Amino acid sequence: MSRRYVRRRMTHVAGALLALLALPAHADCFDDAAAWQRLNPLILRAIAWQESHNHADATHANANGSIDYGVMQINSIHLPELARYGIRRDALMVPCKNVYIAAWHLRKQVVRYGNTWTAVGAYHSSTPALRDDYARRIAAIIERWQRDPDHAIPVTAASLAAR
Repeated sequence: MSRRYVRRRMTHVAGALLALLALPAHADCFDDAAAWQRLNPLILRAIAWQESHNHADATHANANGSIDYGVMQINSIHLPELARYGIRRDALMVPCKNVYIAAWHLRKQVVRYGNTWTAVGAYHSSTPALRDDYARRIAAIIERWQRDPDHAIPVTAASLAAR
């Protein structure tokens, strides 16, 4: 795939993201965002659990000076790219918008690495050791939820709004 094709495709995807962000929150943003980006919603829910333990208002200041925002902990390093599509920092604190932006970001990793654990890890970091550790953490969360579904933490739009 040429870079030009990927860039054009991502521009179309970003345009669709802007249109979706203008809509009111759906009953389950995780399922909707996953379907929109052709991702597994369980992966998105596990990322939300790993990143913020399902806290929609989470923020985290990183050692490098960047800040992570919202339930999916979207890093401020992405703000310049998001700004090109009219998405500002305040949108990152709106739970459903945050999930859609995270799905878009994860889709970019899937385009780059394929539908693999490497792509899941790259959601967090492109540094191989950090990326691989993150992917293992997400896999472990999913395994734990599948092994004991009665104790799985339901991450839904409703649970985000309840916090």
